[in-house]
Amino acid sequence: MDEALHAAYLATDYRVRLARGGWAAIHIDQPLPSALKELAGENPWGFITAWNPRSLPTPRPQNKTAQRALFEVLRAIPETVAIRPGLGVARTGQWAEPSLWVVGLGTAALDPLAALFGQFGYVHGQGASPAKLRLMSLA
Repeated sequence: MDEALHAAYLATDYRVRLARGGWAAIHIDQPLPSALKELAGENPWGFITAWNPRSLPTPRPQNKTAQRALFEVLRAIPETVAIRPGLGVARTGQWAEPSLWVVGLGTAALDPLAALFGQFGYVHGQGASPAKLRLMSLA
């Protein structure tokens, strides 16, 4: 992964839609926001998308189809505790990607999904612990 892409991951607000409206933003190397702690409990969680595989601009209809497919796969995994809509937003405001915050799945389940949907990385954590960037090696 090139340095610019790595820097973009680090300079992103990973926003999760709250049940009563508004957003809570996850930041890499920061603890999970208090608004998300109760839902996460002590469970593993991840913030993942199917948009723009291999970080290449992809037509909106194709992205929406892939995102729906990711959502359906996540719903079918018995360990999934919760799925909330998310939005990865560059702090520069140059781009945003619809995403999903999923509770109950760790890296063993999320790694194959990131690879399947062509993602170079995703954000994950355990309970309220600091969010971590997980980088993938796509062949």
